[in-house]
Parts: sequence; structure tokens; C-alpha cells
Amino acid sequence: MVRSCACRKAEEDHVEEKPIGREEYIQRVLGAYRQTPGTAGTIRRPDRLLAAQLHARGVPLCSVENAFVLAASRRLIRPTGAPPLTTIRSLAYFSPVIEEVLESSVNPEYYQYLRHKIQRFLQTFQTSNLS
Repeated sequence: MVRSCACRKAEEDHVEEKPIGREEYIQRVLGAYRQTPGTAGTIRRPDRLLAAQLHARGVPLCSVENAFVLAASRRLIRPTGAPPLTTIRSLAYFSPVIEEVLESSVNPEYYQYLRHKIQRFLQTFQTSNLS
């Protein structure tokens, strides 16, 4: 999952040419969720409802995507020998992280850095599994 938007502040500073509607927002949230490392990739009714609630609250799509990146990086980049984590099976898992991103004033470049770290980790993981 690599997105260009890095945070709520960047989105506020950038006026979108065409705002997205409710259904597109929901589809993009669910698509990003499905692509997030560590998730089951299955969408259930409660996931759709939560995505609709996020839209109704006016949560920027960018903030949701950044929360996925932040949570995925925390789960992937762990000490060697740490016990494996279970698969994420619900969008609700990310709710506290979405709130954390909304309340934070993190530099937008940090989320880009995390995206890069995740990509490198996944490439290394795939390469080591092929050997």
C-alpha cells in the first residue's frame, strides 16, 4: 500500500480538484484496508459500516491511510524473535490508530518514511522466503 498523501495537514493544505463521494470513500478505505500488511483481506459488513461512519464524521481518507501505515509498521518492524502476531480481521482494529493520527501533528514525511520502510521490509521478507 503506497499512497501519496501523508497526513491530514497535507490534505488540508492541498485543495482537491474533485471531492470524492461517500461510496468512493468507502471503497477506497476498504481497498486500502484490504491491502494493508497483516490483514486478512476480507471485508465484512461491520467494516463497511465503520468506513461509512468515518466518512460521516469527515475523517480525511489520507488520515485513515496513514493510520493503516502506522499500525502496519508497528506490527511488522519488531524485534527479532518476537512472537508472531495474529491476523487483523476487522477494520475496527485501526480505530484507535485513526484517532491517534487525527490528534497528532506528525510531519507528513514520517508517513512516507514508514511506507518506504514497509516496502523494504516486505521485499526483504519475500526475498528470504524465496531462498
